[in-house]
Amino acid sequence: MRRIYLFIIIIGFAFSSCSKSFLNDTPIGELSETQVQTPDNLEGLVVSAYSVLNGQFDEASNAFNSPASNWSFGDVVSDDAYKGGGGTGDQNQIHLMEIFQTNPSIIDMDRKWMALYEGVKRANLAIRELNQSETFDPTLKTQRIAEMRFLRGHYYFELKKIYNRIPWIDETAESTDAYYKSNTELTSDQLWQKILDDFDAAYKVLPATQDEPARPTKWAARAYMAKCYIFMQDWNDAITAADDVISSGKYHLMDNFRDVFLPDNDNGPEVVFAVQNSINDGSPDNYNGSIGDRLLTPGGPYPNYGFLRPSQNLVNSFKTNASGMPVEDNVNVTDNDYVDPRLDHTVGRHGIPYLDMGIYNWEPRDPVTYGEFIQKKRQVSKNSPAYLQVWPYVTSMNYYIIRYADVLLWRAEAAIETGDLETGRTYINMVRGRAKNSEVVKFDDGTPAANYSIDTYNTPFADKAEATTALRTERRLEFALEGHRFFDLVRWGIADSVMNNYFAVEKTRRTHLSNAHFTAGKNEYDPIPQAMVDLGKGMITQNPGY
Repeated sequence: MRRIYLFIIIIGFAFSSCSKSFLNDTPIGELSETQVQTPDNLEGLVVSAYSVLNGQFDEASNAFNSPASNWSFGDVVSDDAYKGGGGTGDQNQIHLMEIFQTNPSIIDMDRKWMALYEGVKRANLAIRELNQSETFDPTLKTQRIAEMRFLRGHYYFELKKIYNRIPWIDETAESTDAYYKSNTELTSDQLWQKILDDFDAAYKVLPATQDEPARPTKWAARAYMAKCYIFMQDWNDAITAADDVISSGKYHLMDNFRDVFLPDNDNGPEVVFAVQNSINDGSPDNYNGSIGDRLLTPGGPYPNYGFLRPSQNLVNSFKTNASGMPVEDNVNVTDNDYVDPRLDHTVGRHGIPYLDMGIYNWEPRDPVTYGEFIQKKRQVSKNSPAYLQVWPYVTSMNYYIIRYADVLLWRAEAAIETGDLETGRTYINMVRGRAKNSEVVKFDDGTPAANYSIDTYNTPFADKAEATTALRTERRLEFALEGHRFFDLVRWGIADSVMNNYFAVEKTRRTHLSNAHFTAGKNEYDPIPQAMVDLGKGMITQNPGY
C-alpha cells in the first residue's frame, strides 16, 4: 500500500483524543492483552503512530491549529509571510503569534502540543507492546520498533524547537503517575541527546529502501541526525552524517525546481521524508488530506480562504542583479528588476501565470491588509485531481519534512562553520545551480514571465561572513514558505535583529503589524500551553517572559 495510514485501524482500546492533556491516563479498552498482541493489532498500533504526522489527532476540522507544515509556527512568525485570511480578527490568535503577542492560552499553543504528544504516546505504546510480543515476526518487530523510534524522535524534535523545555516520556511510562514529568528535569543538551538517540537507533536498524514510501529509511534517519547536529551546532558530526546521506546515492536534486512540488513527484528522488496526504480514500471527511493547510491561499473554495500570504520583504529577497547575484536592499521589486526564477515558483504575483490556471489576475482576500501576493509553491491547481473541490478543500500533496536540498545546505553550513569555505561554496552552488538550470515560468507564447537572472558563486568567498550570508540567503530562497524560516533565525541567533528590522520597514507597508515587536530572550520559543501548566501538578514550568 502506498500510504500506510490512510485507513487508521480503530481497535477497542484506541487512544483518547488528548482532550486536555498529554498527561491523560491511557484509556481502558475492550481488548484483552492477548488480543492486543495479535499481529494485526500490533500493526494497527504502528499505523496509528504514523497517522498523527499530519497534525490531525482527534477528528476535528481545526488541524490548521496544529499544522504539520508549521505554516503559522515557522512562516507567519518570520519575515517570510503574513497571516492572511479575512483581516486580523480571522483566526486572531495567529495574528497575535505574528506580532509576538502570543499567550499561553491560545488554541494553537494547546493543539500543537497535544498533537505532538499524542504522536509520542502512540509511538511509545507501539514500542512497548511490540517489545512484549512473543509472536510477532522477530525481524519485522525490530524494524517496526525502529520506525517508532524515528517517529518519536520527529515528534520530540518538533516539540523541542517550538517549546524548548519539554517533558521526556518514553515507553516505560504506563501508569498515570508516570506521565507527570517535569519539563525542566533534563537540560537542553540532554533533550537533544535523547532525540538524537532515537534517530541513531532507527538508523542502525532501518533498511536503505522501503517498499512503502511513508515509512522512514536508514538514510532518512541519518539525515534527521544531521539536522539534530545542526541545531546542536555540532558541526563535525553534522558533516559526517550529511556526508553519509550524500554518499549513499539514495537522493538527488530534480532537474526543475517546480517539479519538486508537483503531486506526481511528492515521493520523488529529492524527498527524504514526508507526511503522506491522501484524498478520496474513504476516510471520514477526507481528514487524511492536507488538513493542517486547508486555510492556505488560495485554498478553500478557490481563492477564498487566503491564509499564509508572502510578505513584501520575502518577494524583495528574490531580487538579483544582471549577473544573477542576490540584491538584498529590500526595495520593492518592479517589472524591470531581475529576479531569481524561484520567486515565481514560490509566490503568486499579478500578471504572472499561476500553475495551469492562466495569468494570476484575481483579487486575493483582503488585499488592503495583506497585499497582493499569494502562496504558490505548495499549492495545487483547482483543476488538479489532487485538489478536493468540496469541504474541507484539502489536497493530496505531501508535506516534505526533509528534502535533499536541506542535506546539501546543512553540509554547506557545517563546512563554513568549520572554516572550509570552499566546500561550503560547492554545496551552495549545487542548490543554486539547480535553480539556474530550471525551467522558468513562461507566458503561453513561450517568453519568460519576468526578467529572470541567477548564477552560482563563481569566485571564492572572501571570508566567513560572506560565506555565511550566502548560505543563509540560499536557505531562505530555497525553502521559502516551507515552515522553516523562523526556526533557522532562532538557531542562528539572529531572530531578534532580523525580525525587529523587518518590522521597522514592514510597518510602513502593512498597518496590521503596527504593534509588532520581537522580545529577545522570550519570543525565540512559544509558551507552554497554560492547560499543561495547570494540570502538571506543579511540575511544568512556563517559558521565560510568558
